[in-house]
Amino acid sequence: MSSKTADGDFEKALAVADSLSSDTVEAAGTVSEGLEYIERARGHLYSFHQLMGRADMLLGRGADQLRSAGHENYADELRKNIVGRDVLPDRWTFQIVEEFDSGYWSVVRDFVGRLTEDVFEGQRHVAEAQMKRDQHTR
Repeated sequence: MSSKTADGDFEKALAVADSLSSDTVEAAGTVSEGLEYIERARGHLYSFHQLMGRADMLLGRGADQLRSAGHENYADELRKNIVGRDVLPDRWTFQIVEEFDSGYWSVVRDFVGRLTEDVFEGQRHVAEAQMKRDQHTR
C-alpha cells in the first residue's frame, strides 16, 4: 500500500533518497530543517507585528481614557511620543515583515525550491522519508 505525501509518493521520496549519497541526503535534511526554522521565525515575526499593533491600539485607547479621567498631560504625552511610534527607525512592523519576506524569506524559499527540483527530483523530504523507513516502528 502506498503512503501519499503532499509532494508525492513516499516511495518516490525513498527512491530519490536511495539514489543519492548519504552526504547529499544529510545535506537535504539540514537544509530542510533550516527552512523550517525560517518559517517558524517568520511566524514569530507576524506574531510580533500583530502584538505590537494591538498594543498600539490599546495605548491609544488608554490615552483617550486618561484624557476623559482628567489626565490631559499624560494623554498628550502618550499620543505625542508613543502611539503610532516607529518600532525601528522609519519602520512600522508591517514594513519589517514585508522587508523580511522580500529580502530574506523569498530568497531562501526560491533557493530551496531550485535545490529540491534540481537535486531531489521535486521531493521535499527525502531525508525524512529515509528516516521514516529506517526508524518507523509500525
